[in-house]
Amino acid sequence: MEHVEANGASIPALGLGTWTLKGRHCADLVAHALSLGYRHLDTAAMYDNEEAVGEGLRASGLKRDDVFVTTKVWYTDIAPGDLERSARESLRRLGLDHVDLLLIHWPNPAIPVADSIGALNAVRAAGLTRHIGVSNFTTGLLAEAIAASEHPLVANQVEYHPRLSQAKVLAACRAAGMAMVSYCPLYRGGALFAEPAIAEAARRTGRTPAQIVLRWHVQQDGVVAIPRTTRKERLAENAAIFDFTLTEDEMAAISALSSAQSRICDFAFSPEWDAA
Repeated sequence: MEHVEANGASIPALGLGTWTLKGRHCADLVAHALSLGYRHLDTAAMYDNEEAVGEGLRASGLKRDDVFVTTKVWYTDIAPGDLERSARESLRRLGLDHVDLLLIHWPNPAIPVADSIGALNAVRAAGLTRHIGVSNFTTGLLAEAIAASEHPLVANQVEYHPRLSQAKVLAACRAAGMAMVSYCPLYRGGALFAEPAIAEAARRTGRTPAQIVLRWHVQQDGVVAIPRTTRKERLAENAAIFDFTLTEDEMAAISALSSAQSRICDFAFSPEWDAA
């Protein structure tokens, strides 16, 4: 498994996203993914599955230090005091004494960035997480967060796929030595996978369209992908992306699909996104 080095953190370039996965099904998928070589798990307090993720981790029999675990604090809980409480509750549910990366899940305009980042640093100082970062932060918010943080932020997790350019955020992450972690990296599959840029690369390499898209992610400097699947058979497919490369022309053609600027996760509480 390749890793992305980011401000002292070594993050496996491919992880298992667990959004919408629940209960025994979630635990079984986590354990199976780890048996296949996955070493990066992504969950969140809001996902209501941290207990299952922890169960799957324990069932794998792997040493704790062999797996990179990320969880996130929901945007309503990022004020000083609330953030530490949420982090401790996440650890209790996971059955861990620390996570590898704790993220602010979404910014909250009612809570100053300096306050939430100060609370995040306090949680790191308390030993509840090895590293800290943010999620769904625009370039402006990211600049505020970096300026307010005593310790380096290691990642900004954002929606990213061929139909959504995150060039500005990625450039800001690279300038700060951070990783950019792609959620919804496969978009919704379907029509995206039929795009000639992806279909032609799949034919040339003998890979599936999903593997082409995931390879496009991890072949970019500083980018980590965390695809989610509900099917065990997809786990091995998604992981088999480190023994081939896309050409420069293929990478450019896939990147050009971002002209669609199609965003999946856009809510009433979302920040004002960076213009493309």
